[in-house]
Amino acid sequence: MAFFDLPLEELQTYKPERPEPPDFGQFWDATLDEARNHPLNPIFEPVDTGLVTVEAFDVTFNGYGGQPIKGWLLLPRQRRGPLPCVVEYIGYGGGRGLPHEWLFWSSAGFAHFVMDTRGQGSVWRQGDTPDLQPDGSSPHAPGFMTLGVDSPQTYFYRRVFTDAARAVEAAQQHSAVDPERIAVSGGSQGGGVTLAAAGLSSQVKAAMPDVPFLCHFRRAVTITDNFPYQEIVTYCRVHRRSLEQVFATLDYFDGMHFAARASAPALFSTALMDMTCPPSTVFAAYNHYAGPKEMRVWEFNQHDGGGIHQVEEKLAFLRGIWPR
Repeated sequence: MAFFDLPLEELQTYKPERPEPPDFGQFWDATLDEARNHPLNPIFEPVDTGLVTVEAFDVTFNGYGGQPIKGWLLLPRQRRGPLPCVVEYIGYGGGRGLPHEWLFWSSAGFAHFVMDTRGQGSVWRQGDTPDLQPDGSSPHAPGFMTLGVDSPQTYFYRRVFTDAARAVEAAQQHSAVDPERIAVSGGSQGGGVTLAAAGLSSQVKAAMPDVPFLCHFRRAVTITDNFPYQEIVTYCRVHRRSLEQVFATLDYFDGMHFAARASAPALFSTALMDMTCPPSTVFAAYNHYAGPKEMRVWEFNQHDGGGIHQVEEKLAFLRGIWPR
C-alpha cells in the first residue's frame, strides 16, 4: 500500500470548510431532550466470569427512544474509592462480545464501560442489542451507512449517537465510577462515535478517537474505494436523484461538527496508509477539534493504526490527566 492521501505537512493544516446545517445544534438538543424524557434506568447485573482480578456486570440502560441498550462494566476487584471510567464504543459491524475480551482498562485500574452497538454485532464480534426503531427502514445499501438516510430524523446514527451520550450518563450512575472522570474511546466507527459523544456531552472529560470513521463524508466517498464508505457510493449510484438529500442528512452526523463542539482534552490517531478512514478525513476532524488535542501518526500502517502501541499511548495520556 503506497501513500495515497495528502502529504503529512499538508494534512497537519488541512481544515476544510464545515457544511454544518444551520439547525445542527437545535437538532441534537431536541434529540437528546427527547431521549431524556425516558428514564435512563441503568441496571448492572453481576456476571460470574471466572475472572479473579476483574468484576464484571451485564449492563442494560435506555438509549434512543427509551430502547434498551446492552453493555459491559468491568472493574478491578481491588480498588479504593470511585474510579475514572473509560466508556468505549465499538468498530463497524462488531458487538460487545464477552467480558474477557475487554480486560485492558480494568487491569490498568480504570472502570471500563463497553457500549453495544444497536443492530450490529454479527460480522466480527457478537452483539446483543436489536435496533428496535421502526423508522429508518426505507431501501438502503447493505449495511448501516444509508439506513434511513433519506432524513436526519430517521438516520441510523441518530440512534447510535444518542445511545452513546446516554451511555456516558449510565456509566456515571455506578457507585464505583467517579462521575467527574469520564473518558470516551473507540476505533474506526467507535472513533466517530467517540467524537459525537465528546461533542454532545459536557460530562466527557477526555476523548480518545482512533482512526475515526464518520468524518468528512464528502471527501471520504471520493478518495477511497473501501467499505463502509462505499455503501454510500453504492446507494448514490442507484438513487441518482437523491444525492442532495443524502449529503444533507450526512451533514448532521459529520465528526467535524462534533469536534468543533468538544472541549475535553483529546488524543487522536491516524495511519497514513489507511484506505478505510483516510488520514485527510481524520485530520479534518482533528483540526476542527475545539479542545486541547494531540495526534499520533502511524506512518506505515493501514486501518490497524497504532494497534497495541496506540493503547500504550492512550494509557499514558489518561495517566497524564488523572495520575494514580
